[in-house]
Amino acid sequence: MRAITVTADQDLALTNVPDPEPGPGEVLVEVAAAGVNRADVLQRAGNYPVPPGASEILGLEVSGTIAALGEGVTGWQVGDEVAALLAGGGYAELVAVPAGQLLPVPGSVSLVDAAALPEAVCTAWDNLVRAGELGAGETVLVHGGSGGVGSAAIQLAVAVGARVLTTAGGADRAARCRELGADVAIDYKDEDVVEAVRAATDGRGADVILDVLGAGGLPGNVEMLAPWGRLVIIGTQKGRRGELDLGKLLSKQGTIRATLLRPRPLEQKATLVADVRERVWPMLDDGRLRPVIADRLPLAEADRAHVLLDSGRAFGKILLVA
Repeated sequence: MRAITVTADQDLALTNVPDPEPGPGEVLVEVAAAGVNRADVLQRAGNYPVPPGASEILGLEVSGTIAALGEGVTGWQVGDEVAALLAGGGYAELVAVPAGQLLPVPGSVSLVDAAALPEAVCTAWDNLVRAGELGAGETVLVHGGSGGVGSAAIQLAVAVGARVLTTAGGADRAARCRELGADVAIDYKDEDVVEAVRAATDGRGADVILDVLGAGGLPGNVEMLAPWGRLVIIGTQKGRRGELDLGKLLSKQGTIRATLLRPRPLEQKATLVADVRERVWPMLDDGRLRPVIADRLPLAEADRAHVLLDSGRAFGKILLVA
């Protein structure tokens, strides 16, 4: 099969590699498209280790058609159209996937565009609702609402009845976040985010903050927490080490939680995927949720996809079409 591999110089090359074989409990998926994620860029640079046993090939989510079933797989058939959450291997024409990480392609979404859903939706749902315990009537701040996870998080937060604040870089991107359902979209290039959140919440702050900034955003995030607020960190775009004012956190009765999805055990991923299938997937067919696609590029143009992702110009997910 053809797949994108990372060279010794960290370039991306389209090469021929052996076809994967589905092991027990796995299916082989013929890939229609793969989602591009920040984690792919980090792995390419050597800053995101591959979990033991996972494919070294980039790519954490795909859509496609089941080509073969491994031993013991039930509930799926060859020819089924699926979206899949991966630990790796998506930038390729074929990928082996644990059956517990498969989702059916919704009728409202094309096979290619379904590749934008698994990683973004599972990450947003897991951290907003499962880790952040976001509920109806609460206020959430989504950092980076124009990204793949952020654009999904805005829609999911609206769907659970929360009031949504988000940040985006530029007035146009902020306006598009409002079109997705955000009540307040803050242009971080032109506004003081802390002051804007304070003004939007009458000084109370956000009950849940979904953060991709990491260390650089830590002081402001603690400042913006509402009493008993929950800060959920899913990225470190502004650094891994920062200073935490514990006195401020104590005064808020606040909680900080940090999560990663990729290295979790298979049974935990399967539980999350099952929850998403039951509670989130119906939102795609009734219109409460839709994939937000920035661009669709050929698999051979993976390097251009990474450049586009790094540029900050993409709104939503970039897809590589196999």
